Amino acid sequence: MRMRKKPNLVPRMERCKQWWIQKPETMQGTWRSLAPQCSKLWVEVGCGKGRFTVETAAANPDMLLIAVERCADAMVVAMEKASAMGLSNVFFVDMDAARIEECFATGEMDGLFLNFSDPWPRKKNAKRRLTHRGFLERYSRVVREGGQIHFKTDNRDLFAFSLEEFEAMGFPMENVTWNLHEHGPVGIMTDYEEKFYQLGTPIHRCEVTLHPIAPSKLYDSPESGENSPAEADSN
Repeated sequence: MRMRKKPNLVPRMERCKQWWIQKPETMQGTWRSLAPQCSKLWVEVGCGKGRFTVETAAANPDMLLIAVERCADAMVVAMEKASAMGLSNVFFVDMDAARIEECFATGEMDGLFLNFSDPWPRKKNAKRRLTHRGFLERYSRVVREGGQIHFKTDNRDLFAFSLEEFEAMGFPMENVTWNLHEHGPVGIMTDYEEKFYQLGTPIHRCEVTLHPIAPSKLYDSPESGENSPAEADSN
């Protein structure tokens, strides 16, 4: 379902500008200055309406969380939640995942959340998947050595594809599960995840440890793979 347009979007965005980083490329290498009290820097790609985002930030006051979302109608809802909770350790950006090295310095992040990314089911669109090795190369350089990706999806085919990509890149995996909530809710959920949990749909999850991969010509530059506006309602 396509995200419904929000009324008064511009003034609502302006009211949340304290949490809105409008030129993320100017922050490269200096993100931690936004919250010097935080010891960790994590990025969430495709935050949607921000339930996971704000609950994670609230539960981890020592974590600076940068939430990426290309759909303004979703991001404004997430920012309003952060504002209502008075959070000072979460900020939001509109950024294409393919630009991640333009906006973050080498080894700047401690980790990356990928929650319910667009599965791009057609084979010809595989390079758009956020767990394609073209994206993994980029993540491996902006996430410090030994940092992690925490990946969740309800799409079995995407999960199988992703496990193969992680293995191909030589990234160790742990806590791999094909049914995260089999014995009851585990961790902080997105709104999308909650709906599917209630329906009994298995949620797949794994944690992946990264090491730097030098730029290569093995993989063409990936096209944009972030959640489209049609999927932006999911979190």
